[in-house]
Amino acid sequence: MSDIEHQNKPRPPADDQTGEPVEGLSTTLVYNRQGPPRPETLTILPMQETVLFPELVMPVILDRQASIDGAQRAMRSEQPVGLLLGTSDGDASDQPARMQDQLNKVGTVANILRYVTGNDGRHHLVCQGVSRFEVKELFEDDHGGLKARVRWIDEPEPEGDKQVDARMNNLRSRALEAIELMDQPSRELANAIQSIESASLLADATAGYLGLKPKEKQRILETIDLEPRLELVQSFLDYRLEVMRLSKDISQQTQERLGEHQRKAMLREQMRSIQRELGEDDSVAEEAERLREALDKARLPEDAAEQTSRELKRLERMSDSSAEYSMVRTYLELMAELPWDKASDDAIDIAEARRILDEDHFGLDKIKRRILEHLAVHKLNPNGKAPILCFVGPPGVGKTSLGRSIARAMNRKFVRAALGGVHDESEIRGHRRTYVGAMPGSIISQLKRAGTRNPVFMLDEMDKLGASAHGDPASALLEVLDPSQNDTFNDHYLGTSFDLSKVMFIATANVLDTIPGPLRDRMEVIEVPGYTREEKKQIAKRYLVDRQLEQAGVTRAQCDISDEALDTLIAGYTREAGLRNLEREIGAIVRHAAVQVAEGKSGPGTIGPDDLPAIIGARRLDDEVALRTSIAGVSTGLAWTPAGGDILFVEASRSPGAGRLTITGQLGDVMKESAQAALSLVKARAESLGINQERLDKSDIHIHVPAGAIKKDGPSAGVALYTALVSLLTDRKVRADVAMTGEISLRGQVLPIGGVKEKTLAAHQAGIKTVLLPERNRRDQDDIPNNVSEALDVRYITNVEDAIAIALEPETQAA
Repeated sequence: MSDIEHQNKPRPPADDQTGEPVEGLSTTLVYNRQGPPRPETLTILPMQETVLFPELVMPVILDRQASIDGAQRAMRSEQPVGLLLGTSDGDASDQPARMQDQLNKVGTVANILRYVTGNDGRHHLVCQGVSRFEVKELFEDDHGGLKARVRWIDEPEPEGDKQVDARMNNLRSRALEAIELMDQPSRELANAIQSIESASLLADATAGYLGLKPKEKQRILETIDLEPRLELVQSFLDYRLEVMRLSKDISQQTQERLGEHQRKAMLREQMRSIQRELGEDDSVAEEAERLREALDKARLPEDAAEQTSRELKRLERMSDSSAEYSMVRTYLELMAELPWDKASDDAIDIAEARRILDEDHFGLDKIKRRILEHLAVHKLNPNGKAPILCFVGPPGVGKTSLGRSIARAMNRKFVRAALGGVHDESEIRGHRRTYVGAMPGSIISQLKRAGTRNPVFMLDEMDKLGASAHGDPASALLEVLDPSQNDTFNDHYLGTSFDLSKVMFIATANVLDTIPGPLRDRMEVIEVPGYTREEKKQIAKRYLVDRQLEQAGVTRAQCDISDEALDTLIAGYTREAGLRNLEREIGAIVRHAAVQVAEGKSGPGTIGPDDLPAIIGARRLDDEVALRTSIAGVSTGLAWTPAGGDILFVEASRSPGAGRLTITGQLGDVMKESAQAALSLVKARAESLGINQERLDKSDIHIHVPAGAIKKDGPSAGVALYTALVSLLTDRKVRADVAMTGEISLRGQVLPIGGVKEKTLAAHQAGIKTVLLPERNRRDQDDIPNNVSEALDVRYITNVEDAIAIALEPETQAA
């Protein structure tokens, strides 16, 4: 047998699957024009990534035991083997029954030239391709291996075909160009390609040695005719060539940029040397170099980098005694310190977030559920535009601390900007640098302090923003809180845009009325209601007492507050939706104990309810039930305030006159109109109520709502006003344990109101037993805490007749 062999590279060939060199093996390009007899049955070795072409020599690694056994049997019997590439539908299996659909139908007959077991225990073959073959039937042999009945495919070798010769010359030139573009061009491979005269071998050698993908090699292997095969190899090679050219251009451009950077650095060093020789101060150059390095590390976006580059060139031309020098330097330092590319890694664990929220806050189940929903969505879609949350509720209910808990649950930094009293747009957007003392706005300043571009940012007391001749800060916040715009937030001081889209903004407010509509529309409002007495007691036991003891340096053994004392503190000394006054009273008790401990005493020990008057004074609040009077014309209403729910008394009196109505108690226009509507309704129904019409026309009615120093407004007192008037004019007293709320119409209907939870909480704390609510507020029943709904008899009314039937004492008991 006559062979013409060309050594490809002097080093060992690389494994086609792993890319690792196989010691002791060499890659050989063999042009073999004759071969041994052609058996019709071959041992099949499935391949995952290797495609061997006829007349080429390549290393092959065997991983499957069945393939190893089959190769050894073929080696002993000096028989060729068949190499078949697996399809993309699955990995080639060791089980022949599963091979039918996992292997291609066209492969390469190969002789095993060498069998090597490496130091790592892996089995290496050196195989020489002989011919293409087509599988006619796959079957399992007696040893459990894979065999196939095959048809050998002869290589066409046309002579004198001008088309084939032209394609050969074109392919050869492209292959030589590809070799030159390699990272380490191989002269031996180029010589081998240059010397090949067979069109079939040229196509196969080009496909085998120039880095085509296995699927592309398989397509070439399955293409028998020369012209289509040459065209297919050239199309694959053209794409490879284009990629290699682009890679080389990119590499050259990178080298040029690095060279330019090194040249500038060398020139700056030479300039500093010249300045030192001349005795000139080089502090400006050193400062500029320091800022340049800091700005390079900050990885600014393109527009910001251009802005700072211009300012840095200005700084280099300035004297350090110039007034503008310090302004430019301060600006560049800020730009270098901003977190343009620094972000905290979100580590959202829903179970851990739930634990943190429960650990930091008692109750607030609906709020926690909504926060967990928000965190879950952010975990599943980190790049989504999250809504801006706005916590609305009375003071002291934990709105700010909820933001801190969210930051802890997300593993992010927490920053806060207090907006109360802010009335200048520049507080949000910053000042232009043309002004002396210009500064960035609070948004950019807090982001600099956070050190990351994705902190949890709390905008506190948003309802207390002001406006002045210097602009409206609420309007400036429109861009900050709009997810579709805040990726290009423009602070006047920076002079360029900053991306706020990764910041999680959380706003807080006591009321929504003072927040402008467009700003409120950009936020998802989550109401944070007040706490029940039991919730306050549990929070005091779990958090407040321990916090005050720690601040005072007192232990539980020296001062402890009993449950009964906490109940008395909540009911008799504080009445609020939040917890701040309760914590102040607990602090006063702990400080009283601290004085005794500081004097060397053991401390008061456990504080009971009887000890409270001597420590913090007499009880300040009494049960509102005790304030009821036994005269007709007084009803109890329920009101909502920014500090939570409250009860109010409606008093009505009658005196001789001309039918005039007087309203006092600093009532707003809406509440005055409700009083007018209540009186008109009473007059319209005087006969059915048993009221003397003539007596009513000759009487002046005076309605008064106590606590005259406090402004009151809203339509929800309509039922209480109507009930007080009917009680007055029928001499039937209102039950002392009944409170009511609801708007009324001139047709006598009771219309729905808001603040159901806060109002029922206030009724429960005041000792009320029965609460009248509009029927259409039955949907809000789930908002009422369980212990409150169990303690109260909540009645739903449709019209004023229902209210009179429940609230007024029977006529037989009327005085």
